[in-house]
Amino acid sequence: MPIYSANWRVERADATLVAPVRSVGVVLASVVAGCAVARAGLAPVPAAPTAVRPESLRVTVVYPAPTDVLQSHDSAFLFGAVRGARGPVALGVNGQAVPVQPDGGWIAWVPLPDDSVAPFLLAATAGPDSSRTIFTARIAPRFHPPPGRAAWIDTTSYAPVGSLALPAGEGILLSVQAAPGASVHLVLPWGSSVPLVPDTLPAEPAWGVRAFVADTAAYRLPPGVGRYTGWLPAGALCADGRTACAALVVAAGGDTATARWPLTITTVDMTFPQVVVLNDDTAHTGTTDSVTPGRAVPRGTYNWFFPTGTVAVESGRWNDQVRLQLSRAAVAWVSATDVVGLAPGTPPPRGAVGSVRLASGPKSVTLRVPLPTRVPFQVTERDRSVTLRLYGAASDINWMQYGRTDPLVTRMRYAQPAADEVTITLELSRRVWGYRTRWDGRDLLLEIRRPPRIDPARPLAGRTIVLDPGHPPLGAKGPTGLWEPVATLAVALKTRALLEHAGATVLLTRTDSTPLELYPRTRFAEQHDADVLVSIHANALPDGVNPFTNSGTSVYYFQPRSALLARELDRALVAELGVRDLGMGRGDYALVRPSWMPAALTEGLFIMLPDQEAMLASEEGQLRYARGVVRGIESFLRERAREP
Repeated sequence: MPIYSANWRVERADATLVAPVRSVGVVLASVVAGCAVARAGLAPVPAAPTAVRPESLRVTVVYPAPTDVLQSHDSAFLFGAVRGARGPVALGVNGQAVPVQPDGGWIAWVPLPDDSVAPFLLAATAGPDSSRTIFTARIAPRFHPPPGRAAWIDTTSYAPVGSLALPAGEGILLSVQAAPGASVHLVLPWGSSVPLVPDTLPAEPAWGVRAFVADTAAYRLPPGVGRYTGWLPAGALCADGRTACAALVVAAGGDTATARWPLTITTVDMTFPQVVVLNDDTAHTGTTDSVTPGRAVPRGTYNWFFPTGTVAVESGRWNDQVRLQLSRAAVAWVSATDVVGLAPGTPPPRGAVGSVRLASGPKSVTLRVPLPTRVPFQVTERDRSVTLRLYGAASDINWMQYGRTDPLVTRMRYAQPAADEVTITLELSRRVWGYRTRWDGRDLLLEIRRPPRIDPARPLAGRTIVLDPGHPPLGAKGPTGLWEPVATLAVALKTRALLEHAGATVLLTRTDSTPLELYPRTRFAEQHDADVLVSIHANALPDGVNPFTNSGTSVYYFQPRSALLARELDRALVAELGVRDLGMGRGDYALVRPSWMPAALTEGLFIMLPDQEAMLASEEGQLRYARGVVRGIESFLRERAREP
């Protein structure tokens, strides 16, 4: 289960692998008996039988945990297990009958009260035994208009808030929730005001609905009531945090509400721009991937991957995000912790791109691009081409030298799509398998990987496959407490055995429960020249998404070349596991972003569903998951082997 956001459920990362109860009991009994015999100096004698008191019937809740705060305000799921039952169990949650699996696991989808706490009565009966428990969950507070007031402002809905730094005059989109039908203005300290108008478009579904709900009825939301938007030109505002600030004024029905907008704006002088260098290891830990991700919007999806040492111009800030002006037309947002300012007067990264040259090697073809400085760049791939886009540069490419004619690269070309952007495209004779970049002084090296030679009859033979058992740290838990890292490792071990039997060399990113961060996993795959990387997970859902209608198998990819791998894995897993097909998706996950090999992340089963947790806990279920992974990889390789 990937971690989706800061509000995502965070399961405990300090759980440890536990040996099967039977083996632990045997070992413990042997040790205790041996110690007693040794102390007495006597031959062992049979232990006297002791009465074992049966466990009383009780209902446990795994999610939500006492520290969780539900973000949904409509409905939510609870799941856990019934313990100590002798015979069939009847369970009710607030009077709603909930099925219980033979191992005790259960899950319920229940409505939530309009409150900050939600009490749930868990009532279970099993034969003569019964249990009644009150479980209380916390709900994120929700704004309620004050009673008796015609004019009001939801001060939790301001956007944007915090500290902004932008060039003077640049527009800022404002948004707020206030009394419907009101007159809304942002009054500026120098006396002018900015009107805010009603937003008549439908309300935006929650991110969890967008990402995971298959029913399109969930998107047909009513028009937003009481949402207002406006346009504010950037200018110095509230710079000291106390005076000269903006106030929102809402007037309705003879009533007026006023509140300060918590926004500070400073202006950026682009006449002498601040030049920065990117370094994701400013703490000097030596454990980072030496890449700073760039986003089109603050904290958005990754679109750029800037290696350490990239030089750029800073053109804005929003709280902990910095905006880089890549060229006149392109900007990227990066984390402020990765940005180091250079000395005042440092010139912006600009200059001409000189002649380029190809060099052939046994595993790859490398393009060497001489640059005036380490300018920002982006690599994009199509089915049979790779394009390098250089920002802040102009073309002076007199020669594109192929060197020794290499069959992988059929043609090179360059273009100047903008005055300060250059593109260099390598057209290939084969579909892209992988690439990577690195700096060599001021030269940028783009290395294109040669596709492996695959035997169509035995596509797995001779291939190097890296399997990544998802988590720890973190990882979801099922109703009976099965921890995702335990289940994914069991599946990975069975997958390895099947792949090795088919002739593949298989490496695992982890073989025990020791926590392993994301970067060492992808680095491990690249260091071993993996032909394919597959990360194995068990899924869960965010708050507010019905697990009974939105669960099943899904597979994610990021790089275009990995789409076929994701498709074949999804088909094979659905056939093996027999659950609903949620399909493939492009997901911004670290384990599928490596560019050196095709990579995919599987979410074969939902560990939060009792029946699928039971499948993940069983030898047969783990083997079925493993067979699906093997058959998906095999189908992908066989398809790639058919290329001329």
